[in-house]
Amino acid sequence: MRAKIPSTSAGPVTSPNMSPDSTDGVARAGMFGALKIRDYRFLWGSNLCTSFAMQMQMVARGWLIYSMTSSTMALTWVMLAFMLPSFIFSPVGGVIADRYNKKNIMIVAGLLNTIATLSLAYIIYSGQVDFWHFIFFGIFNGIVLSINMPARSAAVPEVVGQDRLVNAMALQSATFNLARVLGPALAGLMIALFADDGQDSTHGVGLVFFTIGGLYCLAMLANILLKYQGKSLQQKKKSVANDAKAGFRYIFQQKLILGLLCMGFLPATFGFSASFLLPAFNQDVVLGGAESLGYLMTALGSGALCGSLLLARMGDIGDKGRVLFICAFFWAAALCGLALCSNLMLALLLLGLSGMFSAIFSALNMSLVQLLIKPEFRGRVMSLLMMSHGLMPIGVIPISLLAEYFGVDIALLFAALMLIVSVVFLGALFPDLRRINKGHQPAQSPV
Repeated sequence: MRAKIPSTSAGPVTSPNMSPDSTDGVARAGMFGALKIRDYRFLWGSNLCTSFAMQMQMVARGWLIYSMTSSTMALTWVMLAFMLPSFIFSPVGGVIADRYNKKNIMIVAGLLNTIATLSLAYIIYSGQVDFWHFIFFGIFNGIVLSINMPARSAAVPEVVGQDRLVNAMALQSATFNLARVLGPALAGLMIALFADDGQDSTHGVGLVFFTIGGLYCLAMLANILLKYQGKSLQQKKKSVANDAKAGFRYIFQQKLILGLLCMGFLPATFGFSASFLLPAFNQDVVLGGAESLGYLMTALGSGALCGSLLLARMGDIGDKGRVLFICAFFWAAALCGLALCSNLMLALLLLGLSGMFSAIFSALNMSLVQLLIKPEFRGRVMSLLMMSHGLMPIGVIPISLLAEYFGVDIALLFAALMLIVSVVFLGALFPDLRRINKGHQPAQSPV
């Protein structure tokens, strides 16, 4: 006999931080249901501007650094200068998000990003830039991101409520994937159009950075227009260190949240390896050039965008835990097929499927974490999720070594196998994950 647990998922969570119109309507209000909420429209717009800014910045920065240094290690050092501070300071960002007004945090972070980006844009445009400018601004941007993202992530469920949270998170994922497809192309086009004499790209890169600064400014203005305040829900504030420790204790006491955090890190580390290996897959397996690589990247990004929109359309579905595992297995199957494929058209199809299932998996996992967290711990838990994502590129190292010594097809097969093994292992370690229904409490095992 199965013990019944009272359902708490019938309606959205009401919170003093919610905007007045965040609880109207029903959970499944269409693909863009969350956008009917005024404050979410501004959050979504802010996220769209930020996503485009980050994708354009990656391309423009990488282009200029490599043209200046002709060194792949220089690209690595700049990436580490950005990643390490965001990893180190994320727990502090989580404490700040739980302690203070989240709207003010997002506004201040947006202002700092705008000033820093426009300053770097002026340095590049004037021709005074050198390698160390990118290191300095990378460290600064990494610290700002570690403060901004926990507050931004914690704000979404407080604005939309539980019934529309899956839809809202899927739309957030869709904006990221749209920016991933169009942002690099836009940055590349601007660099090419505004390069001096068709050779020196400093002028074009400077204009791209001015555009990025404008996007950060628009994101900040969208945050200013929020009615939502995001006031602290903590009853008692301790030292920063003790608050951070309390966040870690909370996660390890909540087995479902711990399991979801592990699901969001371990399988995804292997699954997302395909995007890192695409240049090698294109050259060694498909035997293609720059044009075919563009097709492969577009297929992956377009599949992810379609997956995000599909999840947004499904809305607050039941059996979320089962869907999470099914998507992981189909994701692994698509990667396995890609490893055995040498035909470009079939590879495009498999990459599209891989992108679709990975996007559903990631957005649904993030939604479940958000649904299960106590509101007063939301910032700290999201900061730890951000830390785990920061570690993902390290996990790609063994897969890259396999590609180097045994071939990219073997590396992709290994990634697909490890994706399946990690999902099966976590399913056995956290069996209640598969029984999550609406995202509150799983059905108990038969007694």
